[in-house]
Amino acid sequence: MKVYSSLQKAKPGALALIDPDRIPLNKVERLTEFVCAQGIKGILIGTSILVSPNFDQFVALVKKRADKPVIIFPGGSHQISKHADGIFFLSLLSGRNSQFLIGEQVKAVFLIRAFGLEVIPVGYILIESGNYTAVEYVSNTRPIPRTKPEIAVAHALAGEYFGMKYIYLEAGSGAQKPVPKEMVRQVRKKTSIPLIVGGGIRTIKDAQEIIQAGADYIVLGSIIEKSKEQFKKIMRSIGGMK
Repeated sequence: MKVYSSLQKAKPGALALIDPDRIPLNKVERLTEFVCAQGIKGILIGTSILVSPNFDQFVALVKKRADKPVIIFPGGSHQISKHADGIFFLSLLSGRNSQFLIGEQVKAVFLIRAFGLEVIPVGYILIESGNYTAVEYVSNTRPIPRTKPEIAVAHALAGEYFGMKYIYLEAGSGAQKPVPKEMVRQVRKKTSIPLIVGGGIRTIKDAQEIIQAGADYIVLGSIIEKSKEQFKKIMRSIGGMK
């Protein structure tokens, strides 16, 4: 399955983020079928730490039941599987920690090549979310202040000039607040590559405002685990937003 071309045809929409540290193996197939039935455009698999020893098996089970692209959203070079369709090749542009700018990527390249994964370069940008998130702790980087959209724009433009295929504005898993819609609007206005926004999106209002501000994709993760009914409502609310 060609991931990038498939996503380009499907926007705007939502991507489901499934965390292998939070979803037991005996529930992952049913959850995959559920999110696909709600109209998601792709499934991201990844976590900040990876406690589970069953990452490869987890990805295989998702792929078995998914009728949408299965994309690794790695927290590090150890999160790679031959069972996925592709991988977001992330560079944490907002941080100044070389490990997540280039170090983990260098360690991963030969395995990615051997598995034949479709590589999608993504400029990953952390945004202040109102609380201290796992990705901040693990990456040892500070997020961009939510009141400074011009700094987010500068990093997004740098990602575009580097040749990234997507910019990903991330508030973080379990974020108290989503990325501000004005920041989304400014980044969309001043860049020309597709925009993904994730973290802290829990309501219909959040989802609709972020897409209306210019996001090509929103990422829904924690809400799937906490309230499948709310997830369904959000998906129905954005279904006609073309």
